[in-house]
Amino acid sequence: MSEPGNRLRKLLESPNFDPQSYVKQLSQQSDGDRDLQEHRQKIQNLADETAQNLKKNVYKNYRQFIETAKEISYLESEMYQLSHILTEQKSIMESITQALLSADKDETSKEMQAAFPKETEEIKQRTLTSLLEKVEGAKNIMDTPGRHLIYNGDLAEFDVDNMSPIQRVHAFLMNDCLLIATWLPNRRGAIKYKYNALYDLESFAVVNVKDNPPMKDMFKILMFPDSRIFQAENSKIKKEWLEILDETKKNKVSKDKHKQEEVVPTSPVRAEVSTNPFDMDDNEPVDAEENVNLNLEWIQELPEDLDVCIAQRDFEGAVDLLDKLNEYLKDQPVTPKVKDLRSKVEERVRQLTEVLVFELSPDRSLRGGPKATRRAVSQLIRLGQSTKACELFLKNRAAAVQTAIRQLRIEGATLLYIHKLCNIFFTSLLETAKEFEMDFAGNTGCYSAFVVWSGSAIKMFVNAFSKQVFDSKESLSTAAECVKVAKEHCQQLTEIGLDLTFTLQSLLVKDIKAALQSYKDIIIEATKHRNSEEMWRRMNLMTPEALAKLKDEMRSCGISSFDQYTGEDCWVNLSYTVVAFTKQMMSFLEEGLKLYFPELHMVLLESLREIILVAVQHVDYSLRCEQDPEKKSFIIQNATFLHDTVLPVVEFRFEESVGKPAKQLHDLRKSTRPVRINPESTTSLV
Repeated sequence: MSEPGNRLRKLLESPNFDPQSYVKQLSQQSDGDRDLQEHRQKIQNLADETAQNLKKNVYKNYRQFIETAKEISYLESEMYQLSHILTEQKSIMESITQALLSADKDETSKEMQAAFPKETEEIKQRTLTSLLEKVEGAKNIMDTPGRHLIYNGDLAEFDVDNMSPIQRVHAFLMNDCLLIATWLPNRRGAIKYKYNALYDLESFAVVNVKDNPPMKDMFKILMFPDSRIFQAENSKIKKEWLEILDETKKNKVSKDKHKQEEVVPTSPVRAEVSTNPFDMDDNEPVDAEENVNLNLEWIQELPEDLDVCIAQRDFEGAVDLLDKLNEYLKDQPVTPKVKDLRSKVEERVRQLTEVLVFELSPDRSLRGGPKATRRAVSQLIRLGQSTKACELFLKNRAAAVQTAIRQLRIEGATLLYIHKLCNIFFTSLLETAKEFEMDFAGNTGCYSAFVVWSGSAIKMFVNAFSKQVFDSKESLSTAAECVKVAKEHCQQLTEIGLDLTFTLQSLLVKDIKAALQSYKDIIIEATKHRNSEEMWRRMNLMTPEALAKLKDEMRSCGISSFDQYTGEDCWVNLSYTVVAFTKQMMSFLEEGLKLYFPELHMVLLESLREIILVAVQHVDYSLRCEQDPEKKSFIIQNATFLHDTVLPVVEFRFEESVGKPAKQLHDLRKSTRPVRINPESTTSLV
């Protein structure tokens, strides 16, 4: 930028720049409209240049901006979840503290209830009846004897996910349940609310929600698998709700405990004390029932503790509580009280199982690899659900592998893509196998399921492999290299005792067979085309370099005696057709051996036989039709090269690589043995 431009930039960037003073000074110094237009153009050019520089900087860091934004969003989500968990933990601690502090208040309330029991009960019931008359659809709530109102008030309900307001509600807390009623927009007489939900006090947990302006004075009610958030009018009312809810839940637990203690089973057999041993035997089941102590505090609070653990995703804690209960009841008789407790616990076990199943579902995030599923799998196994854990684990891994293959970009050479595909698939399969062996070490019955799953995973891999290699009509050499890469990666699984090579080969046989036959047809068509233009003349390679290159190619094909067919200068005592056929057939043989499976033995042999027959039949036909003695002698020389040099090399190379005799090639060589003949004869082969 020029010097005036730099001065203008510095002036505009100055922190003390005053636009009004600048325009006033500029208008005084300008010599007319033209100067103002020129100055305006300078400012415009400076603005355009600044915009371009800003755009370049944005483009330069565009990818970093996107990645940073993604990471910030992910971290923000993690921090929100962490804050939510900490808030719930804090609220639980506060609830415990409040419970300890409210012990005296409980005793006072009990004394008041003992002093005025009937009056208090009647007043509360009348109050509840009058209030419920205003709720549409709540007539049957008073059918439960002893139910009375504890507390009620207006609340605002918010969406749990996005914290947006949903509706106004009125909550009625009773001694054994919580009623939620919504406001009616169009009131009809005395009815002001509409019945929404009724929750038993044992079926939910109350959690304080930390204030985060403008979201404040809120508390959450957890009912698996859902939750609801309510907002009180102010912090005082919120505190009252939390305290009264907690106190009411404890009173109900205490009342149920007293009822269980008062109900003592009696037996007429125990009316008299007898020393008869037979009478003592009759009394033993009754004594056993009395000895099952279910009044321990941790047993009384077990259902609620399980609800809290499930809501807080403390799966290990929930299973530990279940194991503790099973250990306690292991040698105890099955009494009605035990049956009732187990029915409550079984409902929580079902809820816990549903949560763990959801954790392993393919709809969940697949990030983290197979180790991310270890927590849910281990807890399902502890719950005795090893078969379900195995099924869900394998479904989760199948979805992860399929997603990884689908996200693999198809770019560049096919061989490069196959390298990436094999690396992703077989590495994932190996990691899954190791994680499976670790998680299900004590469940050997699940190993057969993993073997079956591995077979289906290989099918998914072969579909993606064949679509890219065989459906796209790649050359046989490329297909052979790709199959070789897949075989090498598949061998890695043998280190954990899993050999899927046979499965991989059986799935690839059909496509490889089609590729061999297709390439065989191409060689036959090319050979026939060259045969139609055959002039039976010696090759002249023009330069020693070209001759040396041809010798190297023949030597690499296994034809070490090719030097005897070269003449002086750059001449080769063979026709171009025979040399081209030899190179093409030897290339087909090498690529076919790379693709060789035992199931392809006859396919490869028949393909080689058909290709060789095309060349042999053409030589035989040319000998029968040719009348020129010199050309006939040259044709016999080419036939001798095919029979004595090329065919033995093909037969030896095949048997060496496969380890089996090539009977078809041996019979073909015997049936096409050339002989020295009279130039005037038309017989060429015996």
